Amino acid sequence: MPTVIASSRLLLPRRATQLFIGLVLYGLADALMIRAAVGVDPWTVFAQGVSLRTGIGIGWLTNVIGLLVLLLWIPLRQRPGIGTVLNILLIGPSIELGLWLIHPATEPWQQILVFTAGLLLLAVASGLYIGSHFGPGPRDGLMTGIHRSTGWPIWVGRTIVEVVVLAAGWLLGGNVGLGTLAFALLIGPLCQWTIPLFAVRLPRAAAADATEAELEGSTAPGAPAVLDSPAI
Repeated sequence: MPTVIASSRLLLPRRATQLFIGLVLYGLADALMIRAAVGVDPWTVFAQGVSLRTGIGIGWLTNVIGLLVLLLWIPLRQRPGIGTVLNILLIGPSIELGLWLIHPATEPWQQILVFTAGLLLLAVASGLYIGSHFGPGPRDGLMTGIHRSTGWPIWVGRTIVEVVVLAAGWLLGGNVGLGTLAFALLIGPLCQWTIPLFAVRLPRAAAADATEAELEGSTAPGAPAVLDSPAI
């Protein structure tokens, strides 16, 4: 057991670096897809809609929405991990940085190119931050919490929540388009490839703990098998 603990500690710098890079890249990927203006994921549609109504930046609203979603963990008896907290803190500012750096795409070919770059970067970013095993993002934890509380399959809870979020965002003026459909169809298969590619190989005992934690959304290192789309 001491050897396992020592091995786990040796992996901490790599895991922490991977978590940080993954979350920052996630925000930049979101910014690319927003600038493409062909449709974004449901949670970003909602943030866009609220931004149009309030004048608050999409990135900052992503932080606020993540925090509000985290409050929903309380009745579901979910506990946040380090990755959960950093998810809320880092993705929003990274979106704002990306929106400042990236000019809006205007031509159709530019929109397709920028959106594709954003989607691919988001898949890589997801593999990095989920593969670091530092805890689920707030939206992922909500899905696993609904699963544990109701017994519904994760995809059922996720579908219900994201349809409601998407509809609310669309009614508020958020950008729903072909990009929204492309995201829904492609992000799962892409992350099916990137998550194993970037997953940190934990010692067997620690990996068992992480697997249990990701199912429970606990503070022990672990990340759920569903993708957070904050944006996860």
